[in-house]
Amino acid sequence: MGLTVFLSLFVLMIIWGVMIRNNIIRYFNAIQRSWAEVANYERLKVKTLESLEDTLNQYANFEKSTLEKVIELRQNIMNLNIKDADLTQLQYVEKLSCELTRTLNMVVENYPELKADQLYLKMMSEIDEENENVSAAISIYNRNVELFNNMIQIFPNNLVNTLTLSKKTVRPFSDSFLKNFDYKPNFKA
Repeated sequence: MGLTVFLSLFVLMIIWGVMIRNNIIRYFNAIQRSWAEVANYERLKVKTLESLEDTLNQYANFEKSTLEKVIELRQNIMNLNIKDADLTQLQYVEKLSCELTRTLNMVVENYPELKADQLYLKMMSEIDEENENVSAAISIYNRNVELFNNMIQIFPNNLVNTLTLSKKTVRPFSDSFLKNFDYKPNFKA
């Protein structure tokens, strides 16, 4: 009877450990999935930026630097890696996006006929919407990072993680241009 109780407890502990391990993996996968969403939303901007590039080409003689900023932003978005988060690059893309919006507002002040252009207005609306989607995706990413970090840090999950997976905590995204904070997530654990 004592052996049966011991074996039952041992089996229950193994099952419990496997469940904890599987949850750690689920949370880690959620982080990677949410990062991919951030990168995908950034890439959705490319179509709008290409249209904006065509529109600004009409004003290229006057606004070459604005056109160059559109091209640089589009290229940096295309360089975002969906599978491996490099949020330093994302921070740079977000900085370029903010700078472009400010520059475009100045272009509109200099060229009132551009402000009346329906295509331009539609593109600016799309860019604003895409920026909101990126912000929402970053919030989801940060929430998943928090859940994962909690999962691997609390007892007894930290023991199961240390013995089976050795996953490290992941730092959440923070806008380095507001805080001068260099960020690159450490997924490789």
